[in-house]
Amino acid sequence: MTLTRVALTAGRSIDLMDLRMSATYGGFLEGYPCERVNEMKISGLLRSTESGYRATPVHLVPPPRERPDGQTGPFGPVEILPPVACVGAFRSTALDPDHDPVLYRSVLTVVWFQATPQVPTGHDADRGLRDLPWAELARDEEL
Repeated sequence: MTLTRVALTAGRSIDLMDLRMSATYGGFLEGYPCERVNEMKISGLLRSTESGYRATPVHLVPPPRERPDGQTGPFGPVEILPPVACVGAFRSTALDPDHDPVLYRSVLTVVWFQATPQVPTGHDADRGLRDLPWAELARDEEL
């Protein structure tokens, strides 16, 4: 059973099979969000995703970064990522037309950031998620 279906801008529909959301800055005790902190957050999330989803390729949708004017600290300017970090396991129909459509699916695990803790759905999903170049990133697997 799928959680939801997302419509990619290229016309393909992808099914969300597993979703994990967390607060981007959850557990952040000291300092302030800046480029260095954000790079550590993103790379840590990618590492944990790659180790947790070893059977599928993993892709990061580059997150938007907000830089409020005039806010600087000892580590440089303040830089804020969207508040919700997401990891989703998606599947769709097979990429290779020679693969039996009953036996094969294409799969991809995606890491992205979004403004709200809403499940992405249809055409209302985050634009970065909807613009995924599925055929370039996903891989076919036999069920």
